[in-house]
Amino acid sequence: MQALLALSRAIDRLNAFVGKYSIWLIFAATFISAANAIVRKAFNYSSNGFLEVQWYLFAWSFLIAAGWTLLNREHVRIDVINSRLSKKAQVWIDIVGFALFLTPLCITILWLSVPEVIQKYTSGEMSGNPGGLIRWPVWVAIPVGITLLMLQGWSELIKRIAFLTGDGPDPMGRLADKSAEEELAEALRAEADKKQAEALAAAQR
Repeated sequence: MQALLALSRAIDRLNAFVGKYSIWLIFAATFISAANAIVRKAFNYSSNGFLEVQWYLFAWSFLIAAGWTLLNREHVRIDVINSRLSKKAQVWIDIVGFALFLTPLCITILWLSVPEVIQKYTSGEMSGNPGGLIRWPVWVAIPVGITLLMLQGWSELIKRIAFLTGDGPDPMGRLADKSAEEELAEALRAEADKKQAEALAAAQR
């Protein structure tokens, strides 16, 4: 079990790294979108390639961050019934979901998508739009993203089995790392408390 937990931690680090830097793909898509609009208005020039590269970047950011999203438990969950169950029952539901639903689904998508990626790479398939881009780079995002998601599913499966055997902490507990929104809220509260204390001190003088 300790070897499996070490594997789980390695997968977590991988998806945490990917998720941390995938935001730059969104930034690049936004920058290209703004630059395309400026060039179109200023020089009356545009290209479908500018639009397609934005779609490519968005597809990459969405797909490769799927594992990071699962790591941070940010996927949509239906907790109306699940939240009323015991912790052990919730863990078992996740185990069944990761083992019997997520993993087979990911394997099926990989089975179907990898031959498509190879075919598009070998044929050099291009977009049907004038000025469009070559297709295979965006198709590669599918197996890459699904592999990261499947690995994270295995990591979460290991954590839940370890919890049931008493070898790991509660995998359903609160995450240690705060989100950007939580950090901002705490900073604002601290600033407000500081200003209130300064105002109170000034009033007592």
